[in-house]
Parts: sequence; structure tokens; C-alpha cells
Amino acid sequence: MPSPSAHRRKGWYSMMPEDGCLRERCELLADYIVETGDTVRGAAQRFSISKSTVHKDITEKLEKINPAMFRHVKSILDKNKSERHLRGGEATRQKYKKMRGEA
Repeated sequence: MPSPSAHRRKGWYSMMPEDGCLRERCELLADYIVETGDTVRGAAQRFSISKSTVHKDITEKLEKINPAMFRHVKSILDKNKSERHLRGGEATRQKYKKMRGEA
């Protein structure tokens, strides 16, 4: 077990093992995104972790753990990225529609 000073020196995330629970988390996130087609933000909310963690797990670590799954997830994330301006525009349209009392 590392000493508390080593913990402070390296930071919490670097203390996480490179296999085991990290591998499971990456694969769980990937499975969720593949099954639902959800965004990084949606996956982060669903699993109560930061968007940065989801993004790093999916784009960097998953590629080393499971390259085939990485390619599948990457295609979904690329699709979501290409559509985000449409989702944002629709959200704004709904917001102002609701403010005018039309919804």
C-alpha cells in the first residue's frame, strides 16, 4: 500500500490500476454508448462521473484495451459530434417556444 505522501504526490487517478476496475469501467461505458447511442455528457450523467473521465476512458484507454469496441464507439461519438449543432438549435427553439407559452 502506498504511503499517504505518495498518494498526494501522484494524485488519486494515477493510483488507479491499469487493469481490473479501469478495464471494466471502460468496457461498461463503451457498452452503454453502443447500446444507447448516448453522448459523452449523457454517459457521464448516467454513471455519475465527469465528462473528462468518460472522454479519456473512451478515446485513449479503450483503444488499448479493446480496439474493435473503440472503433465502434468512435463512430457513434463522431456521429453525435456531427449532430450536436442540430440538437443545440432544437433545444434553443424549444426554450423560446416555452417562454412564449406555445409549448
